[in-house]
Amino acid sequence: MQLTFSGPLIEWRGPAPYYFVAVPPEQAAQVREVARLLSYGWGVVPVRVQLGASVWTTSLFPRQGGYLVPVRAAIRRAEALHEGAEVTLSLGLGEAEPSQGT
Repeated sequence: MQLTFSGPLIEWRGPAPYYFVAVPPEQAAQVREVARLLSYGWGVVPVRVQLGASVWTTSLFPRQGGYLVPVRAAIRRAEALHEGAEVTLSLGLGEAEPSQGT
């Protein structure tokens, strides 16, 4: 399944800052429909992500009934992104291997 959507890059502060893009509600509902078939571990869903010229594999993190797409520091640097930047992501659900972390 392929999904494309846009949203702001958000920072989630924890022990270390992490950056994410929230999957919009309509697309999150589509993910939920197939998540049970694709999920491993504690509900994360493997995906292949494209943002600009950057492509990587990661996992969607379930959060408050939706999903978050983690955006690595190397990707943020390569795409010259900052917190709040509006980005467009294309996701290929189930296209990442579980061993390929975020």
